[in-house]
This record gives sequence, structure tokens and C-alpha cells, in this order.
Amino acid sequence: MRRRTLLCGVATGTISTVTGCLGSVLADRPDNVVLEPQSDQQADGEELSYPAYGQPMPAVELSAPLTGERIDTGDLDRTAIITAFFATCPAECGVLLRRLADVQATVADRGLTQSAVFLPITFDPERDDAAALRDHARRVGADIGAGNWHYLRPNSPAAAERVVEDRLGIGFERDTSSDRVAGYDFVHAVVTLLVNPSGIVERAYRGETIDRDRVANDIEAVVAGTSGSTAE
Repeated sequence: MRRRTLLCGVATGTISTVTGCLGSVLADRPDNVVLEPQSDQQADGEELSYPAYGQPMPAVELSAPLTGERIDTGDLDRTAIITAFFATCPAECGVLLRRLADVQATVADRGLTQSAVFLPITFDPERDDAAALRDHARRVGADIGAGNWHYLRPNSPAAAERVVEDRLGIGFERDTSSDRVAGYDFVHAVVTLLVNPSGIVERAYRGETIDRDRVANDIEAVVAGTSGSTAE
């Protein structure tokens, strides 16, 4: 599968959105998805680095430090929101995760806590231990007590690269020249995946300023349209 490199030509901060229009490449809806084709997808899925609409989500198994368990995304039986971040990110990650925490609250208000799970994956395991992730949850307003928000952590920087960049196609690169964060920063893509219980991507949202209502509505539609999903 041909994939475009997201980090090409990017200097600092987040990776900018690539302009473009799908035209007719998403004219047909695959049989294994609930939602209609994504009108704002930036290119044909085969040209993107990350899994896009109608494509399988690569399975990864990672530790969840706040619960002590391991989670295999290939074994999930509910709708999932998956993204990548680092907890000391001073801007874009905080914006995104606060919005996802708002989505988590909206999903709870709609009685769907047991039907949707939020899985932020850190690509900075050196700094993002259990204490840092617990503090991050407090700062962004995530409800880790609800049982559907799990931080996932690769066990080393090399493992983070294999999982986040190689498997999921979400590019990141350590930056020691930045003055945003002490020690080192990251240049990184901001991509959030909505995955149905069959492991197929329904949406790939780009950027940190996601539309919270749109994401919540998409989750609700996938839950309603997917057999085997369980509401509270």
C-alpha cells in the first residue's frame, strides 16, 4: 500500500493540512461501514499515511498504565476513538484532548459510555508515565473513572515509533531545537480515528480543532448502526 509521508517539509509544531479534494474517489460506501463517505477526506485512502474511511485499523496491543491492563485494539467490541499525543505538548494536543473529553461527556449524556472507548496513545513514553498521564487527564477534563478512557503507552521510544508511525501512520519526530518544551518537543501529525467494532475506520479527523458535536454524532450513528454494540 502506497502511503504519503506526512512529515515532509514540516519545520515545527503540528503538521499542516494538505489541501485537496476527493472528487469521485469516495462515491461508493463500503459494505462494512455505517457512515456515508467522508466528504472532507483529503485524498484517496491509499495515498494517506494513516488508515482512512473504509480501511481496516491496524491492531496494536499496548499497556494502559492507569489500570495496569493491556489493551489490544483488535479485540475491541465497541466503537473506538484513537489518537496520538504527548502529555507535555503545550498547545495542539491539549486542545484536541480537551475536545475529546467533551465528546466523552456528551457520549455519557446520551447513555453510550459502555458503547464507546477513547484511546489516546502517547508517543513520548520516556516522560508519559502513569503519574504524568493521570495529571494529563485532570488537566484536559477526561473522566478516567468512567471506564471508557484509557491512555495507552508503548514501552520505549522505539516501540512508539513502530506503533504510532509505522503501524498507524501518524507521523512524529523529536525536535530538540524547539523552545516550546524543556528538553525536547515533537513535530507531529494530529489525526483522530473513529473505528467501528469490526475494526474499520469510519472517520479520520484532521487537526486539533475537531467539531465536538460532529464527532459525538458520528459515534452515536456508528453505535446505532453496528450490531453487537451495547448502550447503558
